[in-house]
Amino acid sequence: MSRSFASDNVSASLEGLVDLERYPVQDLDGEKGQRLIRECREQLAEDGCVVLKRFVPDEALARLERETERLSPEAHYNQTETNPYNSDGDDSLPASHPKNRFDDRTNGFVAGDRIDSETIIRQVYEHPGFQRFIASVVGMDEIHEYADPLAGLVINVLREGCQHPWHYDTNEFIVTMMTRQSHGGGRFEYAPGIRSPEGENFEGVEEVIDGDHSRLEALDLQPGDLQVFFGRYSLHRVTPVEGDKERHTVIFAYAKEPGFIGRPERAQRIFGRMAPIHERLLQDGMKRSDNLAD
Repeated sequence: MSRSFASDNVSASLEGLVDLERYPVQDLDGEKGQRLIRECREQLAEDGCVVLKRFVPDEALARLERETERLSPEAHYNQTETNPYNSDGDDSLPASHPKNRFDDRTNGFVAGDRIDSETIIRQVYEHPGFQRFIASVVGMDEIHEYADPLAGLVINVLREGCQHPWHYDTNEFIVTMMTRQSHGGGRFEYAPGIRSPEGENFEGVEEVIDGDHSRLEALDLQPGDLQVFFGRYSLHRVTPVEGDKERHTVIFAYAKEPGFIGRPERAQRIFGRMAPIHERLLQDGMKRSDNLAD
C-alpha cells in the first residue's frame, strides 16, 4: 500500500460516503482521529471485534443498498455440508471432533470480479485513506488488497433459510459493512479468540458446537455499521435468515502481506469456480505462513 495519504484527497473522495464528523478517517493524526484509533484498538484487544455504528450516513447508505441489490443476482448460491475448517473430515478422529462436525451452509457470494471499478464499494475498498484507517485500527503499518480476484471484495447475500455455520476466516482480520438487514434471523455470533497461531483448541470449539454458549458474543448489526473482526482466531457464524428480505453484507478483505490468494478448493466451494490464478496454484502448489487449518 505504497500510496500518498494526503488529507485533502481523502476528505474529498470520502465526503458524503463516510460520516467524517463522527469518524474522522481523513485526519488520523489529529486528536479526534487518534482517539478513534485508540478506542477501536482497545475494543479489538478486549474481544477481537469492533463495530462502528452508522459509519455510513443515510444518503450514502441508500446508494449502497441499491448497489448491492443490483449486484445480488450475480451471487453464486450453494448448499453444502461444512465443518468449521472448510475441510474434509478425518476418519482417524472421533465423530465428536470439530473436524468431523458438519453443518448445512446455504448462502450466496458475489465474487470480486463481478464488482466493477465504478461501484462505490470497490472505490471504498481500494481507497488509500480507508486502507490507512483499517491498518491503523488493526495495528499494522500497512495492509494490502488481495491478489485473489474473487475473494478480495465480496458481497454476501443471504436469502430466507440461508446461514453460514460455525467457521473461521482465511485471513487474520476481516472488514464488513452491512447494507441490508433481513426481517429476522441473520444474527452474528462469535467466540472471541478461541484459537491462536499456537494451537487450535479443538476442545473449546467442540464445547461451542455442543451448545455451550457461555463464551459467545452476539451482534445486532444494522445497515451502515462497519465491523472489524479478527475472524481467523474467533469461531463465528450467521444464524438462518428469516423472511423474504435478503441480508446483504459487503466484505472488504485485506492481508498483511502483498499477493494473498485464497486456496483454490475454497474458491471452488464458495464461488462455484476458480480464477486462472487458482488453477496455476493447483499446478505449482501453495504455502501458508501459519499451520492453522482453513
